[in-house]
Amino acid sequence: MNLRIFILSIFLMVSNLAMAQVKFEAQVSKKKLGVNERLRVDFEMNQDGDDFKAPSFNGFTVVGGPNQAVSNSWINGKRTYSKTYSYFLAPTARGKFTIGQAEITIDDAVYKTSPIQVEVTAAVDTPKDGNNSDFVASENLHLVAEISNATPYLNQAITVVYKLWVSPRVSVSNWRELDSPVYSDFWSQNIDIRQLKIETGEYEGEPYRYVILRKTILYPQKTGKLEIEPLTLSVAVDVPSDRRDIFGGRLYTTIDKTVAAGKRTIDVKPLPQAGKPSDFTGAVGKFDFKVTADKTKLAATESMNLKVQMSGKGNLKLFELPSLEVPASLEKYEPERIENVRTDLNGTQGSLTDSYTIVPGQKGRFPIPAMSFSYFDLESNSYKTITSKEILLDVDKAPTGAAYSSQNGTGVTKQAVGTAKSQFEYIKLDANLKDINSGPFFGSWMFWILLSLPFAMVILGILFGKKRAAMAGDVSGNRIKKADKLARKYLSEAKRSLGDQKAFYIALERALHNYLKAKLHLSTSEMSKDRIKTLLAERTVDGATITDFMGLLESCEFARYTPSSNVAMQQDYERAARIISALDKQI
Repeated sequence: MNLRIFILSIFLMVSNLAMAQVKFEAQVSKKKLGVNERLRVDFEMNQDGDDFKAPSFNGFTVVGGPNQAVSNSWINGKRTYSKTYSYFLAPTARGKFTIGQAEITIDDAVYKTSPIQVEVTAAVDTPKDGNNSDFVASENLHLVAEISNATPYLNQAITVVYKLWVSPRVSVSNWRELDSPVYSDFWSQNIDIRQLKIETGEYEGEPYRYVILRKTILYPQKTGKLEIEPLTLSVAVDVPSDRRDIFGGRLYTTIDKTVAAGKRTIDVKPLPQAGKPSDFTGAVGKFDFKVTADKTKLAATESMNLKVQMSGKGNLKLFELPSLEVPASLEKYEPERIENVRTDLNGTQGSLTDSYTIVPGQKGRFPIPAMSFSYFDLESNSYKTITSKEILLDVDKAPTGAAYSSQNGTGVTKQAVGTAKSQFEYIKLDANLKDINSGPFFGSWMFWILLSLPFAMVILGILFGKKRAAMAGDVSGNRIKKADKLARKYLSEAKRSLGDQKAFYIALERALHNYLKAKLHLSTSEMSKDRIKTLLAERTVDGATITDFMGLLESCEFARYTPSSNVAMQQDYERAARIISALDKQI
């Protein structure tokens, strides 16, 4: 019995010692940084202490701190405590430096942290500042443009997929597009994404979530190194802070972060000159070619249909089909183009058809020559030529009302031409003319109208001039009309999108931004909320109008992702028109 009590006592003592174990350690935001960057150092303890002594920070200058953060919480009857001293340091030179030991006194015992070695390198192109919220957002949010092929041939399809990668350490509450890429040296087509889908994956070896924002198919139209401009987004990122609520939960700070996919360079190879067919018109891909006729036996003056069809996968919209050539005895009409083309991540595929109507003018047998179509095959990296078969038309009989005779000595076949009795009935033989001398002109109603017309025009001109002068003198009225006209101009795209919630609010937000760019001479990079407030205040815009404008901008951001009725969209449209008119009158 005594042995059991002894063992239990030992167990309780060990447990109490484990629970009361003091933890005091140092952490740095990074162990390698540029001389133009900043370093954050945290000294964290799990029990409260006194007489904290920081190290000397040799090789660094203290630019911030010490900042003190305390967390004390009870969860299921268990107390959790932490206290942190934070410093922000700026390197003074390149080299390897040691963050020395910090000291703290807890329950009359002195505790020290372990030294940490940090390497300072040459200045970096993009400095990352310490471990503040903006830095955390930058490190955990990435916009990437994935290119399917960086070295395509001329007119070979490549895909660009824009992915927004988000670390589990942060969350994204909203985003909007700031600048869209312009593919000036490419033929491009966007692929519609009906619904954004959150997926999981790895980014640089770490688990991330990502969403595909845009998919685009590009066909390079020039050779050499071509640049793809970046897609730029403004993203609202929720970043955990050092503060906690009364329940011990970590509080989050929202950061508006601008991210860009970065420029990408595509090295476009020219198509080989060796073996290029003379009839090659730029088709690149994998194709099939055929020429078909709906009939080969017909009567003269009877029409037939002949189709020249190309199908397959490649740059279908960027080359022409071969032109049909027929004998002079056949009348050929302009073809009807039939397109059945679709575009997805695999490129453009489908078929193109030129449908010709052909009418023979006389009896005989008429061959339609074979046609050929050449393309560059990406699988074999060589040119391919497909040749159709010759089509022979057998015209059985002569046109109605015509007769054929044998050839005379000149070798010319004479054909009798019949004339119909009603052939010239469309020509009118009765002109129904009237004598101009049937009555006197002077004194007639036409005479008095023409005589009074100049005097009436002078009177109307005077009245119009007075009206115009009165309108020009109405400064207030003209200003209101001008402001309303300007508002309607910028809001025209939004008005056309009424009923489509997402398109309407995107257009409405773009209209508000474009109006400010035009009036305040702003660039896209300056379109922050604080900057807008400052500039409007400097232009003596009253506070209520500024508040209404900023509130409408925020409504546009959130309304795209929350259900909204047509009535609400109409009200927001009218509200935007009133605000733009008010701003234009005050600026």
